[in-house]
Amino acid sequence: MWKKRKMNLVIGAIISMVVLGFISVTFAVKKPTVVVVLKKGDSQYWKIMKAGMEKGFKDFGIDGKVIVPNDSTTKKQSQLLIRTYKEKPDVIITAPISSSVSPTLETFTDVPILLVDTDLPIKNKTAYIGTNNLDLGKKAGAFLASQLQPGNKIAILGGDLTFPVFRERINGATISLKNAGIKIASIKTGIPDDPETIQHEIIKLMHDQPDIKGIVTTHDTIALAVIKELEEQGLLIPVIGPDGLTDMVEFIADGTVPGTMAQNPYDMGYLSVETAMKVAKGQNVDKFVDSGVDIIIKENAHDRLDFYKKIVE
Repeated sequence: MWKKRKMNLVIGAIISMVVLGFISVTFAVKKPTVVVVLKKGDSQYWKIMKAGMEKGFKDFGIDGKVIVPNDSTTKKQSQLLIRTYKEKPDVIITAPISSSVSPTLETFTDVPILLVDTDLPIKNKTAYIGTNNLDLGKKAGAFLASQLQPGNKIAILGGDLTFPVFRERINGATISLKNAGIKIASIKTGIPDDPETIQHEIIKLMHDQPDIKGIVTTHDTIALAVIKELEEQGLLIPVIGPDGLTDMVEFIADGTVPGTMAQNPYDMGYLSVETAMKVAKGQNVDKFVDSGVDIIIKENAHDRLDFYKKIVE
């Protein structure tokens, strides 16, 4: 009887050890879950960022996915964020379309929120990973000023200033241009990403102020349309549009444009996932993780193009 009881105790102990071991292994191999909600996914910029994120998922052993709204509106993005929050991932990373998604994000009180590309002043933000856009604007303004002479007039063409990114870039460019003695003869903002509208604006600008010697824009979409229209008019005026997209880098490579300031969407994506991994492990992270700014000129333009081609193919 005692032997039988003893055997049962031994068997029970073995079963308990096996069960505990299984549970331990299960928890040990459980990967942190991270969901990324971007603004859009069909442009090169976001494809490059997604590639950086996917590399991060692989390198840091994260169960991650990147999703985008089927319609790039704040309403659709907010709905997608709410659905994501209900899944209770360990960390949510998002590139907010605008400040209109702030009320939605501020209701997410028990899931860490990381902002990438676009920063917002929300209380429950764990960190922002991206570009220092004031610094980017300063460097763009300084680079344009280096192509000109003190006293020259320039124009600033910008997008919707409800986007903090654009406001910061204009403020930064203005500081550098004024410090260099360059006169800002015109500032036009609220310009949509529509080639015909941009064409109309540049035709009007050059008609009203033909002595403009340079143009700085808030982003490449405007800059590229401006460059093409100036070419049509046979005008050689330096244009700086800080972003560093392929079309702009190609203009630099062939000598059409002297250079630009480029963001690093691949690094931005990779660093956001690395930050998410640290947050999931309970580690402290910096409130601002700077993905840096690169100066692109003819000498390094082809290297940049080769890198873009490799990761988006």
